[in-house]
Amino acid sequence: MIGVRIREVRNSRNMTVKQLAEAAEVSTGLISQVERGLTDPSLETLRRLARALGLPLFDLFREQEQEAVAVVRQTRRIVVRSPNGGIAYTRVSPGAGRLEVLEGVLEPGGASSAEAWSHPSEECIVVLAGRLVVEAAGERYELGQGDSCYLDSRIPHRYVNEGTIAVTFLVSVTPKLLNRTDGALTGVRVGG
Repeated sequence: MIGVRIREVRNSRNMTVKQLAEAAEVSTGLISQVERGLTDPSLETLRRLARALGLPLFDLFREQEQEAVAVVRQTRRIVVRSPNGGIAYTRVSPGAGRLEVLEGVLEPGGASSAEAWSHPSEECIVVLAGRLVVEAAGERYELGQGDSCYLDSRIPHRYVNEGTIAVTFLVSVTPKLLNRTDGALTGVRVGG
């Protein structure tokens, strides 16, 4: 499903596989395999592809049609992992709406990314088990079970597990900022 979405977006932007590979700094073979569903891309690869395509990361998970009521069975969730296995996300929401809900599991000593990064959306994180550090705009916010944190994702940020047990959390993400009337730029890729 992700490969089909990447191909659709790439084609809509009149990009060749080679152009996308160069922009994302990955091999053409990898993109070809992802688009044909022969391999699952890592979280880092998906971030690179999203940046190269000018999309928020979770927009790559969007499905074409959304039903009025959608059930996502736990056994049928899409899973994305970091290359080193430190974090895994499963999509709880169906993926076609204006809100993505993901369940994250971050291993001890792990981080959601090597460096803080930004993207055009908004996030709300709720810790289900363990302790999570949210690094945003150069500040640290320590969250325990039941604590939550909202942030404008255009601020460079990342999640860190400094504990000795895995932390489980839910994160709700707007796939892209919706048009707002306050004059803010929306839907534009920002840094990170």
